[in-house]
Amino acid sequence: MEGLIFDIQRSRLDDGPGIRTTVFLKGCPLRCVWCSNPESQRSSPEIMYNANLHIDGCEECIKTCPANAMEKDERQGIKISRDLCKVKCNECAKVCYSNALTVIGQRVSVEEVLKAVEKDIPFYRSSDGGVTISGGEPLAQPEFTREILKACKERGIHTVLDTSGYGQWSDLEKIIKYVDITLYDIKHMNPLKHKAYTGASNELILENVRRMGQKKMPIIIRLAIIPKINDSKENINELIELTKEVLALRVDLLPYHRLGVSKYKMLGREYGLQGLEPPTREHLNRVRDLLISHKVGTELVV
Repeated sequence: MEGLIFDIQRSRLDDGPGIRTTVFLKGCPLRCVWCSNPESQRSSPEIMYNANLHIDGCEECIKTCPANAMEKDERQGIKISRDLCKVKCNECAKVCYSNALTVIGQRVSVEEVLKAVEKDIPFYRSSDGGVTISGGEPLAQPEFTREILKACKERGIHTVLDTSGYGQWSDLEKIIKYVDITLYDIKHMNPLKHKAYTGASNELILENVRRMGQKKMPIIIRLAIIPKINDSKENINELIELTKEVLALRVDLLPYHRLGVSKYKMLGREYGLQGLEPPTREHLNRVRDLLISHKVGTELVV
């Protein structure tokens, strides 16, 4: 069985307990305007162009592209017509000597993923760590996700699923049989605001997390704090009620950051939150204190 990934990162410390290897699957049904990994969204490979690495005068990609999707640009070296480029050949990236052009997304087998993660088994054992499947959205590739997690469990590796919960319950139910902890990303509690900022309602997401709660699955709820979008007292109070209802272990607070903004330009896209500043530590502490006042365990993930 094969699936589409865009990265495998080793020695991660913020994707679950201990030292972890995180497998990032490509493809996500949501379009969160604050997404810091836009390269994870589309469920097909795509070209990323870093103009800072372009060699002046080099036009090998323009000459090579069979779709004529490349042209010279005085400001940024080259310009890509994304509508023409379907990334079926990757010839431009093959001839790019400076790696200004790279292909994001590769098809790999379950066996190839396991070969990569097994290298770190000694670190998992010494730190109570393991493997985390993230995205994108793992539920967008349910069979691939399930088979990786199943194979990990067969090898005695601790498993974490990092998901928005936006997927079919029939798929999620089969996956969580092989999951030790679920990091459940809640974007917003209000369905209309959720749709406005992610492109989809949260009804399915909330339904799935409640079903997991009924099964007493270990859940850590995660909330990325986006100033003026989901940090209101009303939204946090609703999140607190959900946390208690599903008996979540705790709430992880992740501060909004702008580290992924440059990726949008490299993918030929516009970033949706221009000018928005990250929350201050004081701001984060106020949210944390509200959770603590309701006896909800919480951690800042920075």
